[in-house]
Amino acid sequence: MADKEQKAKVAAAKPAKVVTKAAEPVQPAAQPATPKKPAKSMYSYIKEAWDVPEDSYVDDLLWGRMIEWRAANTVTRIDKPTRLDKARALGYRAKQGYVLARIKVRRGGLRKRAIRGGRKAKRKGILKITMRKNIQRIAEERVQKHFTNLEVLNSYWVGQDGKHKYYEVILVDPDHPVIKSDPKINWIGRNHMKGRAYRGLTSAGKRGRGLMNKGKGAEKARPSVNAHGKGIK
Repeated sequence: MADKEQKAKVAAAKPAKVVTKAAEPVQPAAQPATPKKPAKSMYSYIKEAWDVPEDSYVDDLLWGRMIEWRAANTVTRIDKPTRLDKARALGYRAKQGYVLARIKVRRGGLRKRAIRGGRKAKRKGILKITMRKNIQRIAEERVQKHFTNLEVLNSYWVGQDGKHKYYEVILVDPDHPVIKSDPKINWIGRNHMKGRAYRGLTSAGKRGRGLMNKGKGAEKARPSVNAHGKGIK
């Protein structure tokens, strides 16, 4: 009996076991959903490849194309654009009345050979001789002369080698029934649009005439450099 009482005292003296529940993991705060980037179109991938041709598959394509284009004629009519994104951005549509042509134009400056005869150094006429037209405008004019019944819409660069630059020119037949019935392009058949390439009305022509710039630095570009000098408004 005494043993039972002693055991009961010892049991009462021991601290009771405290059962603790495992701490529940803290749920992180809900993050706002990041907006998904819009899907890129096929044209954006083509543009990225052509922005820096040396860093994309375009470099390998141009290597073979240069060999083929060098042996071709100066002006060659083609069926499809080499740069689909650029062609569509400049107005090309795959429908009747549109024509594409590739042209080869010489590249380089107008530096002359050194003159051996005596004269002042400033009269040598070797440096600072530049064209008033850029090579792309010259290319458009030559294609216009080749296709007399069409009008040049725009053009874009497709390659170059050591001696030539290559451009593809978009032309439109203003008398084609499909073109006449399309309100987005039938303006090219109006009388004041004849000879657009010769008068600098294409994108390359306006860029060469300084009409792509506005504000400071472009005060003398409008209506044209020649007309501004004569005081014509």
